[in-house]
Amino acid sequence: MVLTEGNQSTGATFTLLGFSEYPDLQVPLFMVFLAIYMVTAVGNLGMIVIIRINPKLHTPMFFFLSHLSFVDFCYSTIVTPKLLENLVVGDRTISFTGCIMQFFLACIFAIAEIFMLAVMAYDHFVAVCNPLLYTVFMSLKLCASLVAGPYAWGIVASLTLTYFLLALSFCGSTIINNFVCEHSVIVSVSCSDPYISQVLCFVIAIFNELSSLVIILTTYTFIFTTVIKMPSDGGCRKTFSTCASHLTAITIFHGTVLFLYCVPHSKTSWLIIKVGSVFYTVVIPMLNPLIYSLRDKDVKETVRKLMSHTIQS
Repeated sequence: MVLTEGNQSTGATFTLLGFSEYPDLQVPLFMVFLAIYMVTAVGNLGMIVIIRINPKLHTPMFFFLSHLSFVDFCYSTIVTPKLLENLVVGDRTISFTGCIMQFFLACIFAIAEIFMLAVMAYDHFVAVCNPLLYTVFMSLKLCASLVAGPYAWGIVASLTLTYFLLALSFCGSTIINNFVCEHSVIVSVSCSDPYISQVLCFVIAIFNELSSLVIILTTYTFIFTTVIKMPSDGGCRKTFSTCASHLTAITIFHGTVLFLYCVPHSKTSWLIIKVGSVFYTVVIPMLNPLIYSLRDKDVKETVRKLMSHTIQS
């Protein structure tokens, strides 16, 4: 880490303002976010357990879905507890190390989710366009590689961005007008020129968004072309039903990301950015297991059996 004379970056203290400008809403927001986090934890961990115990769900699609649930749970757990703490505790400070670690870990899982959704789009493409060769194409080795890829790239990209953040100087107490240590808010309170770090973050973000969307749009173009050519209406409905959950998750996730990128950086946009960040970091990890569980009969059947067994015991 590059340190200028008199700089005390490692000893710097950040203050996460969060939603402190609304003191009357601190307790209601705490209750809402706590409820959301509990649903997120139960939903995503429950999805992983359900997929593991039901042999009908031991397919590549649900293998990828279990990893999406794992990513969502980890991402929410990295962000939400600190948000809850800041809503009920007067001291909203976070250490330099804690802030950097939160960004580093959140970045890994955010990037992993972007490409996990792209991997699931490819899985749907193979299942719809090459159903007879599906088990051959989607081998255990390929599935493991497709899952390892998002994690590996997430770690590489996060390490790179974190390294350049550590090269910046942070002097004394700095105020962050957000509830999470995101890249943009960290560089905004730096004492040194963050140009290189900002450009690098922009390039990585554009690469992630464009490459994942190209994969998703290309695969679904082939899927819809294949579906239109299907002779039976039943086959079309079944295929659309299978893809609907994934398309819903993609629309919500990428729609929120693109919305945040389009928000102008002005003083009046901070509240919009924070609300968008809440949706991106807290709400979406809760929605994914609900979206998939409500549309899949095998998942719903497993949930009913588990609830029936719990009640009887």
